[in-house]
Amino acid sequence: MIEKIIKYIITFVGFCVGIGFGIYLAEFLFLKNIFHVNKMIYIVLTPALLGIIFGFITFIFSSFMIRGSKKLAQSAQLELEKIPPQEFFFGLMGLVMGLVIAFLISGLYEIIPIPMVANALKILTFIFFGYLGTSLAQKNMKDQTKLQDLARKVTSGASGKQAAKNAPTEAFVKPKILDTSVIIDGRISDICKTGFIEGTIIIPEFVLRELRHIADSSDGLKRNRGRRGLDILKIIQKEMPIEVKIVDTDFEEVGEVDLKLIKLAQKINGSIVTNDYNLNKVATLQDILILNINELANAVKPVVLPGEEMYIQVIKEGKESNQGVAYLDDGTMIVVEEGRRYINENIHVIVTSVLQTAAGRMIFAKPKP
Repeated sequence: MIEKIIKYIITFVGFCVGIGFGIYLAEFLFLKNIFHVNKMIYIVLTPALLGIIFGFITFIFSSFMIRGSKKLAQSAQLELEKIPPQEFFFGLMGLVMGLVIAFLISGLYEIIPIPMVANALKILTFIFFGYLGTSLAQKNMKDQTKLQDLARKVTSGASGKQAAKNAPTEAFVKPKILDTSVIIDGRISDICKTGFIEGTIIIPEFVLRELRHIADSSDGLKRNRGRRGLDILKIIQKEMPIEVKIVDTDFEEVGEVDLKLIKLAQKINGSIVTNDYNLNKVATLQDILILNINELANAVKPVVLPGEEMYIQVIKEGKESNQGVAYLDDGTMIVVEEGRRYINENIHVIVTSVLQTAAGRMIFAKPKP
């Protein structure tokens, strides 16, 4: 509805501009008397005709203008969100002061007899003092912050490692972009609940489209996975204590969703949360920070050392002769030598070795004598 109203406003502006041009053109045509017609025809017909033409042109191109304006506004918003609020406020105040000084100085250019030169100098003055005011304000703000932090350290008696530990950091918390695989996986909601994820969660529209496409699949397994992903998103958005943003930034020239995620991360200086091995490798080559859920899961698994005793249930036989297989609560496989005869029994085992692979971790054990 709002886009339609804006479209009509743009059309009306185009109509008014056409009438304005038509009035000037009517006076020119009347002075030249090109068509040898009455003055009233020039005054009425020319502005009306140009108004209709300009209004029609702006109506046709208004959709493109609205889409372009939205993309430009979103890009500006993403860039401005990277600036800390205090730094943005001081920069804005410095810009205002710089423009005021430039306005006062630009009055001196009136004595220059060449208007073009005077106008050019005015523009350069406004640009120079606007930039200078912004830079000086932000620099003074940072220096003042550092002095205040130093004073607090001195008064509190902080020294050595404590002072270094308390030193102000200007670290930027990168927004976290979720890919389709990690949403379907579901563990991201539990991680968000614990508070380990910092910053804003970004969910691109093209990822939502892929999820909806999976949820509408004729394959029952795919359909259930897609619907699970949509449910997980709803939980993250409604129940988690973290900011979630859905952005419609798209890269139409790129077909693959993985490449779109990489381009979006580069554009907003964000990191990608995934458990896709290939995306992990490609994004790492592009110097993009990757948070891999599988790597996190492997990192937080309890450490098991050779010689430790465990109490497990042997579930099935292994690939090799007389082997039994058991699993820990986190899914880690335990291969029990000479454990085939203990299938469906709970036994004590001694860990003999631990093997770390790309797919996860395997524990080898033998029954306790």
